[in-house]
Amino acid sequence: MGGVRVRVAGAGDAGELAAALVRNRRYMRPREPYRDEGYYTAEAQAERLADGAARWFAVDGERIVGAAILSGIVLGPLCSASLGYWVAEAYTGRGVASALVAEVCRAAREELGLHRIEAGTMLDNFASQRVLEKSGFTRIGTAPKFLHIDGEWRDHHLFQLLLHDDPPPGVPRDLPAEGDRA
Repeated sequence: MGGVRVRVAGAGDAGELAAALVRNRRYMRPREPYRDEGYYTAEAQAERLADGAARWFAVDGERIVGAAILSGIVLGPLCSASLGYWVAEAYTGRGVASALVAEVCRAAREELGLHRIEAGTMLDNFASQRVLEKSGFTRIGTAPKFLHIDGEWRDHHLFQLLLHDDPPPGVPRDLPAEGDRA
């Protein structure tokens, strides 16, 4: 990855995140939902960084060149989240997305205790599909008109990665027989 490292996002990253989004706005437009001008400000990004989702950045020095997010984190019997990620145009094809996804998957299992991660890609986003497949994700279906992107509702291929088969935290591995349950 040539000096690029992956790290956890922090509240102090809002300004650099906004700058990274501005730098890559035109490149990401065909694959991202519409964003109003306010989205590209440090203030808006500070709000996003405080929204409870888990985020990681790919950084080259201090410059953000990619990001990954686990959103919609649900614990309990589901233990699942949705994965999204992007990489700056100048850093595509260098393993940055794969490194981001690998770190997210590691943290999802080891730190968050998740069982499953889901992700979606537009049908023609073959590079992202390759990243997911290399990371162990399995395609589980296609969702018609899944997300409004670049002026249209776009179909997406859906993927999932099962991280483990352990029961959720607090649930015994071997449940008592049906008649013995309280």
